Amino acid sequence: MTESQGAYPQQQYHSAPVNPEWPPPYEPPTAMTPAPAPGPKRKRPRGPVALLAAVAIVAAAVGGATAYGFQELTGTDTVASAGTTTTVVPVGKKGDVAAIAAAVSPSVVEINATLGNGSSTGSGVIISSSGEIVTNNHVVSGAQSIKVRTSDGKSYTAEIVGTDSSKDLALIRLQGASGLKPAALGDSSDVQVGDSVVAIGSPEGLTGTVTSGIVSALDRDVTVSTDEGQGQDQGGDGQWPFQFGGRQFNGDTGSSTTTYKAIQTDASLNPGNSGGALIDASGHVIGINSAMYSSSEQSSSSSDAGSVGLGFAIPVDAVKSDLAKLRAGSGS
Repeated sequence: MTESQGAYPQQQYHSAPVNPEWPPPYEPPTAMTPAPAPGPKRKRPRGPVALLAAVAIVAAAVGGATAYGFQELTGTDTVASAGTTTTVVPVGKKGDVAAIAAAVSPSVVEINATLGNGSSTGSGVIISSSGEIVTNNHVVSGAQSIKVRTSDGKSYTAEIVGTDSSKDLALIRLQGASGLKPAALGDSSDVQVGDSVVAIGSPEGLTGTVTSGIVSALDRDVTVSTDEGQGQDQGGDGQWPFQFGGRQFNGDTGSSTTTYKAIQTDASLNPGNSGGALIDASGHVIGINSAMYSSSEQSSSSSDAGSVGLGFAIPVDAVKSDLAKLRAGSGS
């Protein structure tokens, strides 16, 4: 008798400077020199030099105001990246799971999608203060409505901006949101096997759950369906078609599939972690959690499913390269 295997993607229903240079100590003059008699006062130039200086000051002020106004009027969203953002976790706390969790948890949300035949629960990562969120395509595929809950308990309605089934990615936007804390996106090309990582998501609807582990492997071929109809099962029980190592899990992925190179981790991932953050020791997001392997004994239902130390995440470099397409409203 051949033992069947099941795998579940995780959707479910200054410091101070060293040796600072101080000003030299005051030394009194060795000889007193009489001060020169004051000469006649020079008139302040009112010609071109003064005019140019005034113009420069005004131009600087106008230029700054113009840049700010342009950003506000156009609604430009800037995604924070590891190279352009301040340190997420203090240097002395690098690798501290508690410090990482405290810094990044506000940037991870729970997503609940209402489908035509049930519901789906997953996670998402905030990438802009105005409410742009990256998640897995399979979390919101076929959604009729989407509700999002942030780490502070606030609830929002969300809409799909764009999807890319070929990478199992989706971009959604919260309605009426502002002042959110975006995550800092790292560089997955710098990730090495053995690096410490932290995963944050909503497994089984338990918002803000934090687990930790290491990067177990890189460039794992993970295959998922690109058919919307394959996206969810009744009740949102985590039955996302998934293929790894030449074998299929959770049923047939269908004839239309896509394969991506995933980061493998032993950080515990469970149904509901899909779309959540995989984070490095400095607090930068290096991947979007997308799938987990589960043994056949745990495959009967999502409530029985659990992590056996084989989880997979979409590298964040793939996410960053796909953002323009997603923001343009792609629906592939």
